[in-house]
Amino acid sequence: MKILAVGDLIGNAGIKELKKRLPDLRKNEKIDFIIVNGENSAEGMGLTQKNFDDILEENVDVITMGNHTWGKKDIFKFINHPKLIRPANYPKGVVGNGYNIYEFNNKKIAVINLLGRVDLNVLTENPFLRAKDIIYKIQNQVDIIVVDFHAEATAEKIAMGYYLDGKATIVYGTHTHVQTADEKLLPNGTAYITDIGMTGPKNSVIGMDINTSIKRFETTLPERYKIADGDCIFNGVIFEIDDSSNKVININRLNMC
Repeated sequence: MKILAVGDLIGNAGIKELKKRLPDLRKNEKIDFIIVNGENSAEGMGLTQKNFDDILEENVDVITMGNHTWGKKDIFKFINHPKLIRPANYPKGVVGNGYNIYEFNNKKIAVINLLGRVDLNVLTENPFLRAKDIIYKIQNQVDIIVVDFHAEATAEKIAMGYYLDGKATIVYGTHTHVQTADEKLLPNGTAYITDIGMTGPKNSVIGMDINTSIKRFETTLPERYKIADGDCIFNGVIFEIDDSSNKVININRLNMC
């Protein structure tokens, strides 16, 4: 089995790049299951109904979110859709699902979304303890466990990888929009990468217009961000899983432009 995780979609540009790349990638790489981070789809913040529908048109299996989950009010119309998961460590009682279990070729695949707490300023529960609780609950019900850890700090992501080593099949980071070159199998077999990158404008500051971004840093004034123009990159990772052991046997990092 091959699972493709696609880095944060940045605005409509990112969605268009997904539509451009995914059909050939699915065919040529024989992709079985696709997870896309969609929390920046609505021009950098949140997810609208149209964004959601456009992504699902590509037969994506799961859309994960992050710190901009509630960026657009539209999301409350479809927050309980089975293909959409938001961070599991939002406080109890918050609408939506933090994880879900999917079936493919007689395999049960759990996908968990978590939100980091370092330098994100979002009120959440401890992602480590929440991950531990969920995995303890579902570990005997599923064959494969995938974790999208949407976090700012590399140290927090790396620590999560080792914390879940041997418990989760795959742990990967999202949010920073910069792909890291540290893909590896951890000592107890969990596949790990700190950040899978982004899918959006190539010549940009993490997807945003360069001049606008520089002005914000230069003046400290709250200049409104806007999505950059121009060609896009497609970032993601293909995890190949042995059907007998349910362990990852190969990690293929994608940086397409």
